[in-house]
Amino acid sequence: MNNLRLKTLLGAGCFSLALIGSAMHPARAGGLERGGYDIDLLFDPAPFATEAEATYVMPDRKFKNAAGPNGANLGLGTTADGAEGYWIPHIGMKVQVVQGVDCMFDYSQPWGAHTAPGIWNGALSNTETDIKSNNYAGTCSYKFDAGKGQLRFIGGLFYQDIGGFKESLVSVFPVLTGRVDLEANGWGWRAGVAYEIPDIALRASLVYNSKVKLDNLSGELDLTSVGQGVIPIYGSTQYMPDTVELKLQSGIAPGWLAFGSIKWVNWSVLQSVPICPTIAPSSLCYTNGPGEVTSLDLMYRDGWTVSGGVGHKFNDQWSGAAQISWDRGTSHGYGSQSDTWTLGGGVAYTPQPNIEVRLGGAIGVLTSGHSGIMIGENGKVVGADATYDFGNDLITAISGGVKIRF
Repeated sequence: MNNLRLKTLLGAGCFSLALIGSAMHPARAGGLERGGYDIDLLFDPAPFATEAEATYVMPDRKFKNAAGPNGANLGLGTTADGAEGYWIPHIGMKVQVVQGVDCMFDYSQPWGAHTAPGIWNGALSNTETDIKSNNYAGTCSYKFDAGKGQLRFIGGLFYQDIGGFKESLVSVFPVLTGRVDLEANGWGWRAGVAYEIPDIALRASLVYNSKVKLDNLSGELDLTSVGQGVIPIYGSTQYMPDTVELKLQSGIAPGWLAFGSIKWVNWSVLQSVPICPTIAPSSLCYTNGPGEVTSLDLMYRDGWTVSGGVGHKFNDQWSGAAQISWDRGTSHGYGSQSDTWTLGGGVAYTPQPNIEVRLGGAIGVLTSGHSGIMIGENGKVVGADATYDFGNDLITAISGGVKIRF
C-alpha cells in the first residue's frame, strides 16, 4: 500500500489526541488539576484551526465514619459528600504564521477544586472549599525536515489567576462558621520538542511546563460570626506545580492509531499554606510560625498519570477512540485523592472536511482510603480536626466539542 493511501486511511492523525482529551480522562494527575495543559491543537496541519470544547465531570466521592478532634462524635453526621461536579472549558486558535512556524493561543482552567460536605463531624476542617483558575497562553513552534519526518521545537508563555475560598466551623455549640478568601496570579513558560512522520501518523512529543510563582497571595479572613470582623490576610509565596508530559502516537494498521502518554506533576510543592494577618511581617509567616492564624492544608505528593488507547477511522466522516488511564493519588494519609482508574471513549463526526464535531464520555473508579493525622514541615500537625474513610467511588464525565479548519 503506498504512503498516500495509508495517510488517507489514517486521516490527519490528530483527531485522536484532540478527542482523547478531558472527556475521556476527567481525573488527571491529582492535586488541584482539572483541565491541565493541552497544546494538541498546535499540531493541526491546517493553516488555521480553532476549537471549543467543554467537559462536565461528576465525581461521586462519599465520606463515611467521620469523627472530629480525638475521634469525637460531634453529633453533626458521620457521612458527607466529598466532591462536587464541575465544568472544564477549553478554547483555542492555531495559526500558521509562515511556512514551518505555527502559533496557538488558548484559554483554559487548569486548576480547581470544589467540595461542599456541609455541616458534618469533619466541619471543623471543611464545610465548603472552592478553588478556580483562569489560564491565558500563547505557544509557538518551529518545524523543519529531519530524516523521514519533521522535528519541531516548542515554546510559550502563560498567565494564570487563581482564587477561591474555604469555609469551616469555628464553633460547634452554637454552630458558627468562618471563611477565608484568597487570590493570586503569576506567569509561567513552556518548552518542548516533537518529532513527526505524517505519512504514518507518528508523533512523539515531550513538553515541560514551568512552575507559576504566586508571591501575591492575599485576601480576607471573615470571622464576623464570632465578633472578630473581617481581617486582611496574606499567604507566604507558593508555586503552582511544574509538569512534564511525554506523548506518543503512531499508525499501526490502515485506519488504526495507537497512542499513550506519561505525565508527572510536581504537586509536592503544595503542602501546608500558612495564612497570616497583614499586620504580621513576612519573617513570621511560615508553616507553624508565630504569624500563622490559619492554613490551607494540602500535603500532596507528586502526581503521575499513565494512559494508552487506540483510535480507528471508520470512514471519511466517522472516527472513534478508546482509552484507559491510571492516576496515582496525590493524597497519602491525609485527604481523599486516592488512585483513580478511568475508561473513556468518544467519536468524531466530520460532516465537511473543515468541520469536526466530537462527543465523548468516561467512567472510572476513585479508590478507597482513609484520611487522618499527618505531621508535616516544622512539626505542623494536620488532620487532627477531622478523620474519615472513603470507599471505591464512581466518577463519570461527558464532553462535547467542535473544531473548524481553513
